[in-house]
Amino acid sequence: MSNLDDHDLLLEQSLLQDENCEIYVGDGSVDFHGNPALKSKTGNWRSCSIVLGTEFCERLAYYGIATNLVNYLTNKMHEGNVSAARNVNTWAGTCYLTSLVGAFLADAYCGRYCTIAVFSTIYCVGMCTMALSASAPAFNPSNCEDLVCPSATSVQNAILFSGLYLIALGTGGIKPCVSSFGADQFDDTDPIERVKKGSFFNWFYFSINIGSLVAGTFIVWIQENVGWDIGFGIPALFMGIAIASFLSGTTLYRFQKPGGSPLTRICQVVVAAFHKRGLEVPEDGTLLYETPDRLSVIKGSRKLEHSEDLKWLDKAAILSEFDLKSGKIHNQWRLCTVTQVEELKILIRMFPIWATGIVFSAVYAQMATLFIEQGMLMDRKVGTFTIPAASVSTFSVISVIIWVPIYDKLLVPSLRKFTGNERGFSDLQRMGIGLFISILAVVSAAIVEIKRLQIAEELGLVEERVEVPLSILWQIPQFFLVGAAEVFTCIGQVEFFYDQSPDAMRSLCSALVLVTVSLGDYLSSLILTIVTVVTTAGGEPGWIPNNLNNGRLYNFFWLLAGFSFLNLLVYIICAMKYKQKSVS
Repeated sequence: MSNLDDHDLLLEQSLLQDENCEIYVGDGSVDFHGNPALKSKTGNWRSCSIVLGTEFCERLAYYGIATNLVNYLTNKMHEGNVSAARNVNTWAGTCYLTSLVGAFLADAYCGRYCTIAVFSTIYCVGMCTMALSASAPAFNPSNCEDLVCPSATSVQNAILFSGLYLIALGTGGIKPCVSSFGADQFDDTDPIERVKKGSFFNWFYFSINIGSLVAGTFIVWIQENVGWDIGFGIPALFMGIAIASFLSGTTLYRFQKPGGSPLTRICQVVVAAFHKRGLEVPEDGTLLYETPDRLSVIKGSRKLEHSEDLKWLDKAAILSEFDLKSGKIHNQWRLCTVTQVEELKILIRMFPIWATGIVFSAVYAQMATLFIEQGMLMDRKVGTFTIPAASVSTFSVISVIIWVPIYDKLLVPSLRKFTGNERGFSDLQRMGIGLFISILAVVSAAIVEIKRLQIAEELGLVEERVEVPLSILWQIPQFFLVGAAEVFTCIGQVEFFYDQSPDAMRSLCSALVLVTVSLGDYLSSLILTIVTVVTTAGGEPGWIPNNLNNGRLYNFFWLLAGFSFLNLLVYIICAMKYKQKSVS
């Protein structure tokens, strides 16, 4: 009779557990009140659509300032070309680097929601300061008279740059958190919601590019034809709309609890492993220390299963006799859990994949520099209209807007039948395809440049810095290919680093993706500097002289294509050896 009662009790508990799995999310998310999140009332597309709308408004606001900032500094603030370019580059780099600050605070202490809310407010204050700087006559220099342009005063510069760097700080708190927070709205343990999460990353990037397109066309036109006060006021308004939109979904969101400082946990593993460097790692991984509880000791994080690589780190999880006798079982500087050790292992395994993104970013950087310089010496007239060289880069945005729906609605469902992968391609396959497409983009630019120089030589324009009668529309393929590469590589990176990162380090890993953009810019500048020094030796004009008609810009593009090809080979090797994380 007792056995029957026990059986009935176990059956009842099992049914109750299954019922809870259908009602509540299984990834540890909570609602706004801190209770386990109900699937029927929180998350999914109902809250994610708000996140996408917020991202559209925020990106429109950011690019409404960033796209034409160099023009504002030179024409309105009367800075020189070099000074303006340096200030814009420094500011843009800071916008990406501050993402590490926002990510750390989100993962360690504040959570993604609070971090986004607080930094958005800082962001909006910066936007309003920029609008004030442009609208109040006392806050910008007086107009030029007889080619004499008065410089901005120290007070005027202080107001301008305080606004810019408040924006840099604000965007640093938002960039690494919004994509992760949006993905948090889907339960990773639910196969149906997991597929939707893969789709979310596509539409998230789509929202970014729609905002960028509106800013690069409509807002820029307002700034140059109506006025900078209204041109900066509209981005500030949209930032305010972004904050209101984000806060409106508070009761619908799912929240992941912050897990404490990830840097502290990493240091604890290294220190504990060093202290136990003389111990032998047991062959049986189950003998390593892990808490008996269902969840890990790291708040808001699921347990990670033990992996067999990087075994020297496993020494941090060896439960020694000294630990038992000294009572230091709860001292994480001497004894770490398997989950804590696996967090560091995951970061080490992801590092080579992350590093290959730097070369991709170096190729992407050409879109804003050498591609435009190439276009400036091409025929920019289409009928009676003259196309600004920088405007051709809009085709990369259009490419993204075209490719995202094609990828999400056509490619993924078709590929799913052949690959068996719920997302069509795996994240690693997707990134590899994007790296290959980026090579084609640079090759396309090289071919266009060869043709341009052939025409210049035939018409005797080599010694003149003038436009060559080759339509700038021939640049469209290289920009279109860059956009296609973004859809595969950039979205694949965001998805990969969210899925593969430890639960309590998702914002930080998202920030690392953003850091590759800054490092790609630095790498591009380094290669450019080396090439200039080498190719101008002996008084030669070099590959990239001021007069590109007398240069060999195509050689620089071939060099980038070669680096990109080697980078792709390294990536393929790293991707084949990569070991996916395993959640308990």
